Amino acid sequence: MRVVILPNAEAVARFGADLVVEQLHTRPDSVLGLATGSTPVALYKRLVQACRTGRVSFSRARTFNLDEYLGLERCHPQSYHQYMRHHLFAHIDIPPEHTALPAGDTEDAFAACEDYERRIRASGGIDLQLLGIGRNGHIGFNEPTSSLGSRTRIKTLTQATIDDNARFYKDDECQPHMAITMGIGTILEARRILLLATGPAKAKAVSRMIEGPLGAFCPASALQLHPDTIVAIDQAAASNLVHGDFYQHVEKEHQQLLGRTGRHSAPLSLPTTKQ
Repeated sequence: MRVVILPNAEAVARFGADLVVEQLHTRPDSVLGLATGSTPVALYKRLVQACRTGRVSFSRARTFNLDEYLGLERCHPQSYHQYMRHHLFAHIDIPPEHTALPAGDTEDAFAACEDYERRIRASGGIDLQLLGIGRNGHIGFNEPTSSLGSRTRIKTLTQATIDDNARFYKDDECQPHMAITMGIGTILEARRILLLATGPAKAKAVSRMIEGPLGAFCPASALQLHPDTIVAIDQAAASNLVHGDFYQHVEKEHQQLLGRTGRHSAPLSLPTTKQ
């Protein structure tokens, strides 16, 4: 696991967007796994700008989103279909038929889960998976105690997740308590994973993911098993890390090694102050 500690949330978004752009330059027909929530919004803004200025094209890319609320129509303003359209898909050159999200409005959710797994496999698998992390350590909607080998399936949301998402719903609006999500096993099959986290509210989950024991109580800790995971976090999200200074030292050495070998990596401006 490569841990990149950046000065602030803006730097995290820039780092993440540059890595996505680099992925599409290397392989224009990449399969991207996408995430929702508040953290990726700034990254998506940067990708929209990069597409508008001709820096990158999504015309040959394909995407699969992590999750969708069960029971919400695709046109519902709180659905992740609408989130993705609003923040990304409506503003870039990706063909609509190249985008995929779980079908939360299906009559047979179990069949929809199996179909989503089949479609990911048929695409050749995900090249770069974008993730956020919940305060309780969830990735996608894989809540604590989720199987580390799980596949796309229906999950009941914890009260903590429901409370965190309540701000998006009106007082008289029905808030879903279940979702369809890629499983942890599905996520771990991505060739590369990029997890973004910002702010002090994520600090505890981040420390458990990186330094805590591997286990189902912190689903994101499963990323310790992945051979190519990058965790990009700001100073606030890194504040609970015991070995934060060491991770910054490792990253500086990593960048110097890349420079000596002529290899490329997402542009990075490392902080000069210790956390």
